[in-house]
Amino acid sequence: MSDETAQLLAGVVRGDRRSAEALMLHVYDELRAIAAQKMQAEPSDHTLQPTALVNEVYIRMMDQSQVDWRDKSHFCSVAAILMRRILIDYARKRAAGKRGGRARRLVLDEELVLSETTDPMDLIALDDLLRELERLDERHARIVELRYFAGLNVEETAEAIGVSPATVKNDWRIARAWLATQLSAQY
Repeated sequence: MSDETAQLLAGVVRGDRRSAEALMLHVYDELRAIAAQKMQAEPSDHTLQPTALVNEVYIRMMDQSQVDWRDKSHFCSVAAILMRRILIDYARKRAAGKRGGRARRLVLDEELVLSETTDPMDLIALDDLLRELERLDERHARIVELRYFAGLNVEETAEAIGVSPATVKNDWRIARAWLATQLSAQY
Protein backbone atom coordinates (compact mmCIF):
# COMPACT_ATOMS: atom_id res chain seq x y z
CA MET A 1 0.00 0.00 0.00
CA SER A 2 1.38 3.39 -0.93
CA ASP A 3 2.02 6.04 1.71
CA GLU A 4 -0.56 8.25 0.00
CA THR A 5 -3.23 5.55 0.25
CA ALA A 6 -2.38 4.90 3.91
CA GLN A 7 -2.60 8.62 4.73
CA LEU A 8 -5.90 9.01 2.91
CA LEU A 9 -7.39 5.96 4.64
CA ALA A 10 -6.24 7.28 8.02
CA GLY A 11 -7.94 10.59 7.21
CA VAL A 12 -11.15 8.82 6.29
CA VAL A 13 -11.09 6.92 9.60
CA ARG A 14 -10.73 10.28 11.40
CA GLY A 15 -13.82 11.53 9.55
CA ASP A 16 -11.96 13.95 7.28
CA ARG A 17 -14.28 14.53 4.31
CA ARG A 18 -11.41 15.86 2.15
CA SER A 19 -9.47 12.64 2.68
CA ALA A 20 -12.54 10.66 1.68
CA GLU A 21 -12.88 12.66 -1.53
CA ALA A 22 -9.15 12.40 -2.27
CA LEU A 23 -9.24 8.65 -1.62
CA MET A 24 -12.09 8.24 -4.05
CA LEU A 25 -10.14 10.14 -6.70
CA HIS A 26 -7.11 8.00 -5.88
CA VAL A 27 -8.98 4.73 -6.52
CA TYR A 28 -11.57 6.03 -8.99
CA ASP A 29 -9.88 4.70 -12.14
CA GLU A 30 -9.52 1.26 -10.60
CA LEU A 31 -13.14 1.20 -9.43
CA ARG A 32 -14.35 2.47 -12.80
CA ALA A 33 -12.40 -0.27 -14.57
CA ILE A 34 -13.99 -2.88 -12.31
CA ALA A 35 -17.44 -1.37 -12.91
CA ALA A 36 -16.86 -1.25 -16.68
CA GLN A 37 -15.83 -4.90 -16.66
CA LYS A 38 -18.97 -5.86 -14.75
CA MET A 39 -21.16 -3.74 -16.99
CA GLN A 40 -19.86 -5.51 -20.11
CA ALA A 41 -21.72 -8.58 -18.96
CA GLU A 42 -24.96 -6.63 -18.68
CA PRO A 43 -27.48 -6.57 -21.55
CA SER A 44 -27.08 -3.82 -24.12
CA ASP A 45 -30.29 -2.12 -22.94
CA HIS A 46 -28.92 -1.77 -19.39
CA THR A 47 -29.33 1.87 -18.41
CA LEU A 48 -26.89 1.94 -15.50
CA GLN A 49 -23.46 3.11 -16.67
CA PRO A 50 -20.08 2.38 -15.00
CA THR A 51 -19.66 6.00 -13.93
CA ALA A 52 -23.09 6.00 -12.29
CA LEU A 53 -22.28 2.71 -10.58
CA VAL A 54 -19.01 4.10 -9.15
CA ASN A 55 -20.78 7.28 -8.05
CA GLU A 56 -23.44 5.25 -6.26
CA VAL A 57 -20.70 3.19 -4.61
CA TYR A 58 -18.99 6.40 -3.48
CA ILE A 59 -22.19 7.76 -1.95
CA ARG A 60 -22.79 4.53 -0.05
CA MET A 61 -19.16 4.29 1.05
CA MET A 62 -19.17 7.75 2.51
CA ASP A 63 -22.11 6.59 4.64
CA GLN A 64 -19.78 3.90 6.05
CA SER A 65 -18.27 6.26 8.63
CA GLN A 66 -17.79 3.47 11.18
CA VAL A 67 -15.58 1.33 8.92
CA ASP A 68 -11.93 1.09 9.94
CA TRP A 69 -10.33 1.12 6.49
CA ARG A 70 -7.24 -1.10 6.72
CA ASP A 71 -5.80 -0.67 3.26
CA LYS A 72 -6.61 -0.15 -0.39
CA SER A 73 -7.56 -3.81 -0.85
CA HIS A 74 -10.06 -3.53 2.00
CA PHE A 75 -11.48 -0.34 0.49
CA CYS A 76 -11.81 -1.98 -2.95
CA SER A 77 -13.35 -5.13 -1.48
CA VAL A 78 -16.02 -3.08 0.31
CA ALA A 79 -16.59 -1.23 -2.97
CA ALA A 80 -17.02 -4.59 -4.73
CA ILE A 81 -19.62 -5.69 -2.18
CA LEU A 82 -21.50 -2.45 -2.74
CA MET A 83 -21.27 -2.87 -6.53
CA ARG A 84 -22.75 -6.32 -6.17
CA ARG A 85 -25.61 -5.01 -4.04
CA ILE A 86 -26.34 -2.15 -6.44
CA LEU A 87 -26.29 -4.42 -9.51
CA ILE A 88 -28.48 -7.01 -7.77
CA ASP A 89 -30.98 -4.35 -6.67
CA TYR A 90 -31.04 -2.99 -10.21
CA ALA A 91 -31.50 -6.49 -11.67
CA ARG A 92 -34.31 -7.30 -9.25
CA LYS A 93 -36.13 -4.09 -10.20
CA ARG A 94 -35.74 -4.88 -13.90
CA ALA A 95 -36.86 -8.46 -13.44
CA ALA A 96 -39.89 -7.36 -11.43
CA GLY A 97 -40.95 -5.17 -14.34
CA LYS A 98 -40.90 -8.02 -16.85
CA ARG A 99 -44.04 -9.99 -17.53
CA GLY A 100 -44.30 -13.72 -17.28
CA GLY A 101 -41.82 -16.21 -15.99
CA ARG A 102 -38.93 -17.57 -17.90
CA ALA A 103 -36.27 -20.08 -17.07
CA ARG A 104 -33.05 -18.69 -15.71
CA ARG A 105 -30.01 -19.45 -17.81
CA LEU A 106 -26.91 -18.57 -15.87
CA VAL A 107 -23.79 -19.40 -17.84
CA LEU A 108 -20.38 -19.11 -16.19
CA ASP A 109 -17.08 -19.92 -17.86
CA GLU A 110 -14.15 -21.55 -16.06
CA GLU A 111 -13.07 -18.20 -14.63
CA LEU A 112 -16.58 -17.56 -13.30
CA VAL A 113 -17.52 -14.86 -15.77
CA LEU A 114 -21.11 -14.32 -16.78
CA SER A 115 -21.74 -14.81 -20.47
CA GLU A 116 -22.24 -11.77 -22.68
CA THR A 117 -25.94 -12.62 -22.95
CA THR A 118 -26.52 -11.94 -19.27
CA ASP A 119 -29.94 -10.71 -18.29
CA PRO A 120 -31.13 -9.51 -14.89
CA MET A 121 -32.25 -13.01 -13.91
CA ASP A 122 -28.67 -14.29 -14.37
CA LEU A 123 -27.27 -11.81 -11.88
CA ILE A 124 -30.08 -12.61 -9.46
CA ALA A 125 -29.33 -16.34 -9.83
CA LEU A 126 -25.64 -15.70 -9.12
CA ASP A 127 -26.56 -13.67 -6.06
CA ASP A 128 -28.88 -16.43 -4.82
CA LEU A 129 -26.11 -19.00 -5.23
CA LEU A 130 -23.60 -16.77 -3.46
CA ARG A 131 -25.98 -16.32 -0.54
CA GLU A 132 -26.35 -20.09 -0.30
CA LEU A 133 -22.58 -20.55 -0.53
CA GLU A 134 -22.13 -17.93 2.18
CA ARG A 135 -24.34 -19.99 4.52
CA LEU A 136 -22.15 -23.04 3.81
CA ASP A 137 -18.74 -21.37 3.81
CA GLU A 138 -18.42 -17.64 4.27
CA ARG A 139 -14.78 -17.49 3.15
CA HIS A 140 -15.51 -19.28 -0.13
CA ALA A 141 -18.34 -16.85 -0.87
CA ARG A 142 -16.11 -13.89 0.01
CA ILE A 143 -13.40 -15.15 -2.34
CA VAL A 144 -15.90 -15.49 -5.19
CA GLU A 145 -17.19 -12.00 -4.46
CA LEU A 146 -13.71 -10.46 -4.44
CA ARG A 147 -12.51 -12.34 -7.52
CA TYR A 148 -15.73 -11.85 -9.52
CA PHE A 149 -17.13 -8.51 -8.41
CA ALA A 150 -13.93 -6.72 -7.41
CA GLY A 151 -11.76 -8.31 -10.08
CA LEU A 152 -9.01 -8.92 -7.53
CA ASN A 153 -6.28 -11.40 -8.38
CA VAL A 154 -5.27 -14.24 -6.05
CA GLU A 155 -2.65 -12.20 -4.16
CA GLU A 156 -4.95 -9.19 -3.70
CA THR A 157 -7.76 -11.45 -2.50
CA ALA A 158 -5.42 -13.16 -0.04
CA GLU A 159 -4.35 -9.78 1.33
CA ALA A 160 -7.93 -8.53 1.58
CA ILE A 161 -9.13 -11.48 3.68
CA GLY A 162 -5.91 -12.28 5.50
CA VAL A 163 -5.10 -15.75 4.19
CA SER A 164 -2.34 -17.18 2.02
CA PRO A 165 -2.53 -17.13 -1.79
CA ALA A 166 -2.49 -20.95 -1.70
CA THR A 167 -5.62 -20.90 0.46
CA VAL A 168 -7.32 -18.52 -1.97
CA LYS A 169 -6.41 -20.75 -4.94
CA ASN A 170 -7.77 -23.83 -3.18
CA ASP A 171 -10.94 -22.13 -1.96
CA TRP A 172 -11.48 -20.55 -5.41
CA ARG A 173 -11.25 -23.99 -7.02
CA ILE A 174 -13.69 -25.49 -4.49
CA ALA A 175 -16.14 -22.58 -4.77
CA ARG A 176 -16.15 -22.75 -8.59
CA ALA A 177 -16.75 -26.50 -8.45
CA TRP A 178 -19.62 -26.03 -5.98
CA LEU A 179 -21.18 -23.32 -8.18
CA ALA A 180 -20.83 -25.52 -11.27
CA THR A 181 -22.54 -28.39 -9.44
CA GLN A 182 -25.38 -26.13 -8.32
CA LEU A 183 -25.82 -24.71 -11.81
CA SER A 184 -25.92 -28.14 -13.43
CA ALA A 185 -28.54 -29.26 -10.90
CA GLN A 186 -30.73 -26.19 -11.52
CA TYR A 187 -30.52 -25.80 -15.29
